[in-house]
Amino acid sequence: MKYNPLLQPATLLRRYKRFLADIVLSDGRQVTIHCPNTGSMKNCAIEGSRCWYSISDNPKRKYPYTWELATTPGGHLAGINTGLANKLVKEAIENDVILELVDYAVLNAEVKYGEENSRIDFLLSAPTSASQVKSKCYVEVKSVTLHTGDGQGLFPDAISQRGTKHLRELMAMVEQGNRAVLLFCVQHSGIERVSPADLVDPVYGKALRQAIQQGVEVIAYRAHFSLQRASHNITLVDSIPVML
Repeated sequence: MKYNPLLQPATLLRRYKRFLADIVLSDGRQVTIHCPNTGSMKNCAIEGSRCWYSISDNPKRKYPYTWELATTPGGHLAGINTGLANKLVKEAIENDVILELVDYAVLNAEVKYGEENSRIDFLLSAPTSASQVKSKCYVEVKSVTLHTGDGQGLFPDAISQRGTKHLRELMAMVEQGNRAVLLFCVQHSGIERVSPADLVDPVYGKALRQAIQQGVEVIAYRAHFSLQRASHNITLVDSIPVML
């Protein structure tokens, strides 16, 4: 996925009120920007670190700048805009990057399903004639940015009752004879494997292991960042292991 226009560099001052951050622009001005992340952003909101933001031309927006990339303590890049995770996954599915999901011809987004008033990120259907997969595949996407060192990534970075609810819904889809996939979209250049953050949310960790036992497939794909002078991109490129 290309950032158009190009991202702009700045220095992070602080993140606060969950959806706001103060930055210093390259010309020295201090501005408040939108922070599109509901999590704790642990290890991704380092005061004084280099960051990048996008600019919206929507005149109705109170905050026209949006924080997109952060620099972590280890010098890695992290994509903190959780709203991009679904776009990255959709692009990867359509380009046959996610090998586990190449056998479907139809992709629908944000489809209502389940008994807990949920929407699945992607519903795949119409298997190709040569495949032996089930006719429907429910795909839930989670963005991963919590890095604890030595390549270890964790999810979630804060207690996630919503995430646990989604696991229950996926298990119900398996019970009904469908495929269900939890896909960790890893927007962090330093993460090489993903595990449940048991110390952050033990309920989620327990539910994840239960979901796997009941047939929910759990996979992780990592993003590559490119900040060339003429082109800024973020793209899902390769599979990394999920470790329990």
